[in-house]
Amino acid sequence: MRGRLSVSGSPRPRAVRLRPRSVAALVLVGAVGVAAFGWPFLAPPAAAVNAHTQDAPWLFAGLLVLLVAVVAATIAESDLGPKAVAMLGVLAATGAALRPIGAGTAGIEPMFFLMLLSGRVLGPGFGFTLGSVTMFASALLTGGVGPWLPFQMLSMGWFTMGAGLLPGPVRLRGRAELVLLAGYGFVAALAYGTLMNMAGWPFLGTGAASISFDPDAALPANLARFVAYCLATSLGWDLGRAVCTVLLTLLLGPAVLRALRRATRRAAFETAVTFEGPDA
Repeated sequence: MRGRLSVSGSPRPRAVRLRPRSVAALVLVGAVGVAAFGWPFLAPPAAAVNAHTQDAPWLFAGLLVLLVAVVAATIAESDLGPKAVAMLGVLAATGAALRPIGAGTAGIEPMFFLMLLSGRVLGPGFGFTLGSVTMFASALLTGGVGPWLPFQMLSMGWFTMGAGLLPGPVRLRGRAELVLLAGYGFVAALAYGTLMNMAGWPFLGTGAASISFDPDAALPANLARFVAYCLATSLGWDLGRAVCTVLLTLLLGPAVLRALRRATRRAAFETAVTFEGPDA
């Protein structure tokens, strides 16, 4: 007997559904990440960790390698189907291929624009996974593997996940949505650069006494040193990345958003399929 296929979907597809265990794992990694990035400001001058100024970043980089395991656990826990795996692979490969364009010159990094829109369309769970996997793949492609890579993976995961946490697109479409994405992209791109500065700042040593981390200094003094470090070393690149993300979002965003939404509708990640008899 032939049956009829009934399909029902969600207005905002979730290729990766974050379940309680996955959320707990992401919270744990987030807590470790906060400590890994912010330990120079969180630890008081008398703390034992300040005696290992050159060792602590390496220790935290090793701990953040667990991020890869968390991503794998998220994928397994979320029942990631073959269509979502295919989508993840295509977007990660595209993002990795975009990263060498400009080679970071003046902050021209179009990968951020694609991660922003992908996280917006596919949600925070898929966004976190995509951002982390894309950064890992791009590091293999460009030879950028080092102790900074776990920090980059976590930062990009947060960047893409944040786009998925923005207000839903059901009532926010068109120019308003583009303005929201552009504003978030500008702020988040600057935040990404600031986080990476925090990860590399303790490595500076005492070569530049006025802007380097001083384990014996109080919090206000180290904050002033860090601001000076950002202004002197990376503000131009961070602003370039933010402006590039805004321009690409405003110029190419409508077309890319339509393409991503069309692909997710056809993929129907959350489709509930039921078979009903001809008498139904």
